[in-house]
Amino acid sequence: MTAINEALANIRLGEAQVFQNLQITPLLAFEPLKADYLTLDEAHEKGLATVTEVSESGSVPTLLLENAADVAVFLLDGEELVGAKQNRILNLTVLVPPRSRLHIPVSCVEAGRWNHTTREFCSSDRALYSKGRARKAAHVSEDIAMMGTRRTNQTEVWDDISSKMDSMRVDSRTQAIADVFEQFSGSVDEYVGAFTVQPTQVGACFAINGTIRGVELFDASDTCGKLMPKLVRSYALDAIEERGQAPGSGESRVQAFLQGVRSAPVVSADALGEGEDLRIRSTHIAGGALAARDRVVHLCAFSQESEAGSLGTRGRMRRTSQRRSYRTSSSIDDLFIDGIDAAGDG
Repeated sequence: MTAINEALANIRLGEAQVFQNLQITPLLAFEPLKADYLTLDEAHEKGLATVTEVSESGSVPTLLLENAADVAVFLLDGEELVGAKQNRILNLTVLVPPRSRLHIPVSCVEAGRWNHTTREFCSSDRALYSKGRARKAAHVSEDIAMMGTRRTNQTEVWDDISSKMDSMRVDSRTQAIADVFEQFSGSVDEYVGAFTVQPTQVGACFAINGTIRGVELFDASDTCGKLMPKLVRSYALDAIEERGQAPGSGESRVQAFLQGVRSAPVVSADALGEGEDLRIRSTHIAGGALAARDRVVHLCAFSQESEAGSLGTRGRMRRTSQRRSYRTSSSIDDLFIDGIDAAGDG
């Protein structure tokens, strides 16, 4: 039995909760664990973790995390970090060992800024919207398999955000996805407030307009409780964009999706911090899991069924023109596009 199969075998479905067009089906543990690590928010609050650019000049796809705690720090796939030279999201889940420094792989979600607003990053209350996380997950899995690294296609990430802004009619001076969340913060918060986390809940399956979009599974119920609002915000932004009146997704569909995750091909690689990265390689499902400490610490898996032709020409053309408008004396195009590979890991 694979680690992912074993993790999914140890949960049962709770009663689905629905708000407008978003349905969340809780995943409940038979024997919930207690986390033996800190979330990034907890480590920040205790002054035990700092995230900065890797150097004064910076590197778009890499940041530096310093963990001064005596326990590991958990970083969530898609979690947004705000500040420094530009806002970023985490490319995958990482468990940073105690009292260590680690270069972490990230993607830029603010194309029009490359200057310090703060020296350190702050963690935010959200993760990237779920459709963007799905495409990012597929990129990262391919990069691990082909190159042994954990990068995304940065240009496509920017194109994807540009298309999101077009669809939701949001203007942003720096093309920051944070501005989309801010404009719809009232509606997003309504979604967050509508859902409750159960005492033994360790994850959830998410459906929008009756279609399963993804699943999140943690090793510990307290981790799930702390991070679920970030994930609800992630799916809520897509639900707001795609408002509809479709019925919820029945238990049989949830079970079928979970079975698809169980049966999907998986490739493994040593994780950057603790454990092993397990990446799902399927035409129908994208995602991955971090296996560490004899268990799956976190699993995220997304449906690829609604992602065919996801970007198209419109987003690509708009992003090209926007990049031209952001030229500065430091040549922002060179920093973001031609310089990505040259920047390396700092």
